[in-house]
Amino acid sequence: MADGSKDNATAQPWRQLGDGHAVPLPDIDREAFAAEISALRRELIADLGPADLAHLRKMERWGRACTLLGYALAWMVPNPIAALLLALGNVARWTMVTHHVMHRGYDRVPGVPARLSSKSYALGWRRYLDWLDWMHPAAWAHEHNHLHHFHTGEIDDPDLVEHNAWLIRLRATPRPVKWLLALLLMATWKLTYYAPNTLWALQQQRLIRAQSPEQASSQPLPTPGTVWRLLYPGERLLLPLSRRALEFYARCVLPYGLIRFGLIPALFLPLGTWAWAAVLINSLLAEIIANIHAFVIIVPNHAGDDVWRFDGRVKDKAEFYLRQVTGSVNYPGGSDGQDFLMGYLNYQIEHHVWPDLPMGKYRQAAPRLKAICARHGVPYIEENVFLRFKRMWAILMGDAAMRRVI
Repeated sequence: MADGSKDNATAQPWRQLGDGHAVPLPDIDREAFAAEISALRRELIADLGPADLAHLRKMERWGRACTLLGYALAWMVPNPIAALLLALGNVARWTMVTHHVMHRGYDRVPGVPARLSSKSYALGWRRYLDWLDWMHPAAWAHEHNHLHHFHTGEIDDPDLVEHNAWLIRLRATPRPVKWLLALLLMATWKLTYYAPNTLWALQQQRLIRAQSPEQASSQPLPTPGTVWRLLYPGERLLLPLSRRALEFYARCVLPYGLIRFGLIPALFLPLGTWAWAAVLINSLLAEIIANIHAFVIIVPNHAGDDVWRFDGRVKDKAEFYLRQVTGSVNYPGGSDGQDFLMGYLNYQIEHHVWPDLPMGKYRQAAPRLKAICARHGVPYIEENVFLRFKRMWAILMGDAAMRRVI
């Protein structure tokens, strides 16, 4: 069983699903593999400079330009061009600026302004300037930077698709219901999955820290992989029936919802009620598009029948590197245009191996890390995003299973 507990697995039947084909990890000289990766990291850090900051600002400008142009076209009439531009700006702000700044990717870059350092970005009132979305910045940073990155592919990875989709994957679930649930999730997942799941994880962390050593040993709080859920732990916050759920609505739903779909459309009222209605409709369409776009480029990064998931914790740096490579997937890229559209998530392997580097360094390092993997016989998966989505969809539907280490 995933947690080594037969009794626990029996009590929680969803944990018995997804036991894919057992495949051993490559038998390699792990110390030599880790040494080469560490040496490349040192070289990349030594090369940090103005070009990295300039690249971040360029991607930031592109995202802002999409948003401004989207609103410039949004007041005229509901139209797909305005909605698409607004969606691109939304996704760019999350996947490129927020993602890498909050990973401390630019903290070492000489001359980085405070607003683009992890110590200031989106903190307090700056959330409304830097990154206003359904997700609360502190909650997302905890769930993503700590839980996901340090438990990649494990049962305690809060974003493990095969585990979270246990209900959809059941053979007894009718195929139309599977599709309906999956499509509904795709269209709304920042609000219905990411925002509640990240805040729930942060709330749980607060409770764990508040426990005394005696309480922690006698009554340990459940980890993401052991708590009961229909799909994911944060779903319990969607109904405003508890103090924790009310915090979700106060800190996640209301700030973004009122500004994005209330205040901003209202700013166009001087142009008439038609302009207000057009901006509101385009904003709602953009939200759906942004959700689908983000889902397509994010979720396949760690799902597929050729991707490993793992039992137990990482033992050392060499194993950490090996797991990050074999538990992650890249998409081809290489130009600012391609990489912008994929939010630099097409370098997921490099990002998981070195999560605190600037995004431009991942493109620079990708061919060299790929060569290191080839020399050591370590699988390095790079495939078209739509083919990866197809593999992820098979996992989601229960038609395939991920690899498990023997």
